[in-house]
Amino acid sequence: MGATDTLYLKIDKNVKVTDEKVSLGDIAQIFCENKPIENKVKTLRLPTVWVHGPGRYVYSILDVFPVILQEYPKLEISNLGETDFILTLEATPSGFQAWSRIKTALLCFLSFFGAAISIMAFNTDVGLTDLFGRLYEMFTGRPSNGFTLLEISYSIGVGLGILIFFHHFARKKSKPDPTPLQVQMRVYEEDVDKTLIENEGRNPQKTTPADD
Repeated sequence: MGATDTLYLKIDKNVKVTDEKVSLGDIAQIFCENKPIENKVKTLRLPTVWVHGPGRYVYSILDVFPVILQEYPKLEISNLGETDFILTLEATPSGFQAWSRIKTALLCFLSFFGAAISIMAFNTDVGLTDLFGRLYEMFTGRPSNGFTLLEISYSIGVGLGILIFFHHFARKKSKPDPTPLQVQMRVYEEDVDKTLIENEGRNPQKTTPADD
């Protein structure tokens, strides 16, 4: 190893693993001009404690440095990623995932009818039916039967608005833009990760996983 060898390390804020034995190459992007050092560091094992099995566990870059420096004491390490990160240990899938498919179907069912009920409740709350009836009678001079061009146009417009809002009709790209829902989900994940890391900082116990 040369005196000026530098190892560049980059770890994302949230890393998913499926094996309880975690190597640095599994969780980090590693680069070093000295390829034997780079390849060796990728195989080094990160000391992990999975007390409650699958879940989220908070670690620090200071848990990584000693592992590398124990093997290469004179190596210069440059951290380009997060200083605190979360390892999410996922259960290894086995067999036919019938329960997962049932949960997915149930979630789709609840989302569809939940959204429909929310829209109907909103329309009822603002008195949209009465409004359409008055508008129809104002412009045509005839009472509305509740099934006119206004109601039909509104129903079609709600459906089209949702499809367009979530980019279902967007032009295909090599890297499509994220939908508003994906953006909000990413913001939510960032907030969750930040909260878990801050909570771990207040109660630093590596043997206790962060709650899901």
